[in-house]
Amino acid sequence: MADENKFSAFFFGFGIGIAVGILFAPRSGEQTRELLRTKAGEGKEYLKKRGEEIYESTEELVDKGKSAITRQREQLAAAVEAGKQAYREAVAGEGGSPAPASES
Repeated sequence: MADENKFSAFFFGFGIGIAVGILFAPRSGEQTRELLRTKAGEGKEYLKKRGEEIYESTEELVDKGKSAITRQREQLAAAVEAGKQAYREAVAGEGGSPAPASES
């Protein structure tokens, strides 16, 4: 119930504000419409430009992420291979034959 009163009061005040704004507008209707079209066009161009900038920066971040993943994958593969080799050397150094490395 209290929310309904808040909404109706908001819309009542909003309507009064629009009415007062129209009555005391410093420009004619045609000038106001032209101003709104101009500002809307400027806003559209701004959003388009920002969207392109964000898209380009996102592409750069994706490329950096892919190269970082590739480097990490290569480092992990090298570490696994080094571990296998160290195991083979440790087993061979003990005098036993190295167990075959399982390929997984």
